[in-house]
Amino acid sequence: MPAGNRSSGEIGSILLGSTDPERLADWYCTAFGGKRDPHGPCLFGDVAILFEHRDDVSSTNAEPGRHIVNFGVEDANASSEYLDSLGVHWLVPLEEREDGWFGTIVDPDGNYVQIIQFKSEYLNGG
Repeated sequence: MPAGNRSSGEIGSILLGSTDPERLADWYCTAFGGKRDPHGPCLFGDVAILFEHRDDVSSTNAEPGRHIVNFGVEDANASSEYLDSLGVHWLVPLEEREDGWFGTIVDPDGNYVQIIQFKSEYLNGG
């Protein structure tokens, strides 16, 4: 398709539907240091996570691997310890892989959330 016939843009936000959006927003802001916007979303740098009450979702995600929210962290071990202090459930405990450190937790609605700290070699293209 010619470039003039497609749209382009940037991801400005992510919307998570929930039966309890306030609880979920509080959890994300607490777990990952988001700034709560007066209108409800949690702001993480240039990206906002919006939380919307939905009647067409269950209280627990039946297919949590369908989408995964990734948070890049500067110190995966410190982040892991902090998340442990909040009592999170680890689906995949923090582990070192070839490109960095990865761990997957489960949010209160059953969605998967990864923390990732890439190794400098990976970030520098090496």
